[in-house]
Amino acid sequence: MTAQYQVQGDIAIISLNNPPVNGLGYDTRIGITDGLDQANGDAAVKAIVLTGAGKAFSGGADIREFNSPKAMQEPTLLSVIRAVENSGKPVVAAVHSVAMGGGLELALGAHYRIAAPGAKIALPEVKLGLIPGAGGTVRLPRVLGVETALNMIVKGDPVNSEVLAGLPGQKLFDKMASSPEKLLDEAVAFAKEVAAKHADGSALPLVRNLPCKHPQGDAYFGFARNMVAGLSRNFPAPVKCVDALENATRFKFDDALTKEREIFIALMQTPECKALRHVFAAERAASKIPDVGPEVQPRAIAKVAVIGAGTMGGGIAMNFLNAGIPVTMLEMKQEALNRGVAVMSKNYEAQVKKGKLKQDKYEQRMSLLKTTLNYADIKDADLVIEAVFEELGVKEAVFKQLDAVMKPGAILASNTSTLDVNKIAAFTQRPQDVVGMHFFSPANVMKLLEVVRGAKTGKDVLATVMAIAKKIKKTAVVSGVCDGFIGNRMIEQYSRQAGFLLDEGCTPQQVDKAIEKFGFAMGPFRMGDLAGNDIGWAIRKRRAVEHPDMKYSATADKLCELGRFGQKTGAGWYDYQPGKRDAIPSQLVEDMITKHRQELGITPRKIGDSEIVERLVYSLVNEGARILEDGIASKASDIDMVYLTGYGFPLWRGGPMQYASQVGLFNVMQSMKRFARNPRDDAAFWQPAALIAKLAAEGKTFG
Repeated sequence: MTAQYQVQGDIAIISLNNPPVNGLGYDTRIGITDGLDQANGDAAVKAIVLTGAGKAFSGGADIREFNSPKAMQEPTLLSVIRAVENSGKPVVAAVHSVAMGGGLELALGAHYRIAAPGAKIALPEVKLGLIPGAGGTVRLPRVLGVETALNMIVKGDPVNSEVLAGLPGQKLFDKMASSPEKLLDEAVAFAKEVAAKHADGSALPLVRNLPCKHPQGDAYFGFARNMVAGLSRNFPAPVKCVDALENATRFKFDDALTKEREIFIALMQTPECKALRHVFAAERAASKIPDVGPEVQPRAIAKVAVIGAGTMGGGIAMNFLNAGIPVTMLEMKQEALNRGVAVMSKNYEAQVKKGKLKQDKYEQRMSLLKTTLNYADIKDADLVIEAVFEELGVKEAVFKQLDAVMKPGAILASNTSTLDVNKIAAFTQRPQDVVGMHFFSPANVMKLLEVVRGAKTGKDVLATVMAIAKKIKKTAVVSGVCDGFIGNRMIEQYSRQAGFLLDEGCTPQQVDKAIEKFGFAMGPFRMGDLAGNDIGWAIRKRRAVEHPDMKYSATADKLCELGRFGQKTGAGWYDYQPGKRDAIPSQLVEDMITKHRQELGITPRKIGDSEIVERLVYSLVNEGARILEDGIASKASDIDMVYLTGYGFPLWRGGPMQYASQVGLFNVMQSMKRFARNPRDDAAFWQPAALIAKLAAEGKTFG
């Protein structure tokens, strides 16, 4: 049983006990209702305290039951809340630590509520593409007022219990405990008080009986709906939250509850909700490495060193300073160090100016930074990350130095984005301590961290890097060793397709607009201009030697031969005005593309947005499937997390592999076969990956 029952004097205590956050799974729901029956059947019990064991009151639904029949098996959460409301003896919810989603809805069903300070209170269902489904939209406005409740439900962010308790007229909490440690004792004492109060048989208070109105009614909800719709264009749930709150003010309680459930069930079937629920599970699954269990203990990381004070090195260092970890930054020349520190200071000062960072915090972070020109000054670091020029010879020199000076047990990490981590590890006498830590630019902003596992990387090294990634607030995804790892290996195919589309008749702005309309943060040509077109040029030159049979459009090379490397040179696929990032279509580039087509004897054709999107997205999917076949990624959801957190793939589509699963792998495969018949494309690439063919034949998805 995942709910415990005990009696303290004349007060029964029901404690949810389903770690880690007391999810309201089937067994827990049964435990609550059984406890209520036992307490109501015991003449010696005068009142009931409902609380959570461990680190939460309740975090809501048990994610292990998502999409499982148990989630809807009676007693459902709605039935449990009804049983709480119908208890003949007062029920006091003792809320602490976390009361979110169904956990908060359960507490709202109690007759009274006492809260510990610091408890995180939220209805976060909107982040999963849903609205609250067990009375949250109907009860919360009755205790906090319509506007406060609507703001909480539409945003889904947690609010501290003491903040809510301080709101004028709030009826969410009847009492605040003096401290989390004293919550249970004070809840029992409060339960005795309310038991005495109702000893005469007077009716127990129910949230459902409180009034729910807004003085401006239709006008307020019309305004709120327009505001929310404008801020959540691709997500249907936020506007439905407004609808549900309006229903709470217009209909009787039970009718509003029925309408809430109808909206909840309808949203469950939307592709956006399926995508967001997939992302929720994928983010948690990314931290799990199949052969690295909890028995593998991570190493302690108290000091970090960063080699290189350029854009990447400075951004990487900021992550650790933000987490309160001291950093020593090493460079070859003092001027480079000075420039790097100045850029970091400028970034922090911009945050201070915008009110996102307090001055004392900025000063505290910078005080943790040391700089040096001497490798001997970093010898005691627990983790060192090199962020030097992306060339194997340069990496070799750095790692041989690190091998000579770093203490035993130090982790030696490379920020390489494409190079062979096994070759880098072989430059040392300690390959078990070498790992890839591929940050994405700007490293102090982007959430993704590709953790590249070499053939000899120690399990404890992996466990350490995954733990430190969490501390610096990164989403870490493990990749095996291959050219480009997960993200850049896939993006190369995406970029090749973009080039072929130019050859066949598109303009850069047409391709970018089509994929941005699909939801990407930035199209391939704007992305190239931002990253630097010379980076791709260098990769293509390397490919020409290593894989001379690989086909590319020549337009990107011709662009680079003109010195148009992107924003940093003021010209790339687009023109740029000094000091601005606006991409202005370039006549020179269009003329260059037209001339190139003429040289190849290509008559341009009209290409629709749907073909552009399919070729770009399915190129990611096909290469992603091959990455799974090669064992570079352990699961499809890891690939999705790479693209959602590092490459601007639209969140509401769930990542390339999830999107393909929703479209249907049979349909994806049919499109690939069609593209393979295009003489201007790469027919060999468009042969569907064996994994796609297998799953499609079995009627399965990447899930």
